[in-house]
This record gives sequence, structure tokens and C-alpha cells, in this order.
Amino acid sequence: MSGLAGLLAGLIAHHAQPGIYRWHGAFEVADVRRTVEHADFGFAHVDGWLSETRAEFLDAVGQALGFPDDYGQNFDALGDCLHDIGAGLAGVVLLWDGWTTLARADERAFNIALSVLGSRVNADRGVPFSVLLRGEGPEVPGIGSLD
Repeated sequence: MSGLAGLLAGLIAHHAQPGIYRWHGAFEVADVRRTVEHADFGFAHVDGWLSETRAEFLDAVGQALGFPDDYGQNFDALGDCLHDIGAGLAGVVLLWDGWTTLARADERAFNIALSVLGSRVNADRGVPFSVLLRGEGPEVPGIGSLD
């Protein structure tokens, strides 16, 4: 799991920037979770294969990150809730499997989701936050690869 372990090592030592990355690691979610949590990072997993609408994505990410019951399930609420995650942790990693489902079904919603997630990645407050877009899919301008 060198790519993931390398990212975490870089984040912990402040040599790598938090970010949104493409990743093709074919590891079990439980193994990724253990690696991430071993580094004292929080972990969340979105199984996007069943999330082809904006509403389904917002619900899935809210559940994965443990948002409160009054989470509004819109992009503004997502942005607000993202700033409250990870207190007391070294950082948070969101693994988004099946991201291509939303990217192909609703390109506009996917781009807004990336924008909101990217705002949290680049925020001056809160713990480091990274998103791993795992698997094959269309090119996403500005998104580097973790592989």
C-alpha cells in the first residue's frame, strides 16, 4: 500500500499537501481503513456505485462522515459540515469508490462536489483532509494521481 502509506507519511511530516487524488489501489476497504487509522487519521468511505444523483451522493457522504441528523443534504450544508470533521485526529481521508457513477450521470453535481471537497482540502482551519477518487473514470482536470 505504498501510495497510500506514502501519502499519509507525507501528510504527517507535512511534506505532502492534503488534496484530492486519483488512486487505483485495489485494496479491501478494511485494509485501507486500518492503514489510515493506524496513522491516527479518521477514515470515511463512500460507495458511489449506487450514488448517481446529487441527493444520493450527499446522503452517502453525510453518512460516511457521521454528519449530524440535521445535515441539510445540500452542497452548502456539506461545506459547513466538512469544517467540523476530524477534531483530535491527525487528519481525515475520504475514500470515494465509484465516483465515476456521479461524474457520468450528473457532471455538474460532480464538479460542484469536487469544488466543495476541494474547499475543505484547502481550508486554513481544521485538520488535513484528503479525498481519494478510487478507480477508473473520465479525466478530471487538476486532479493528480496517488499511484
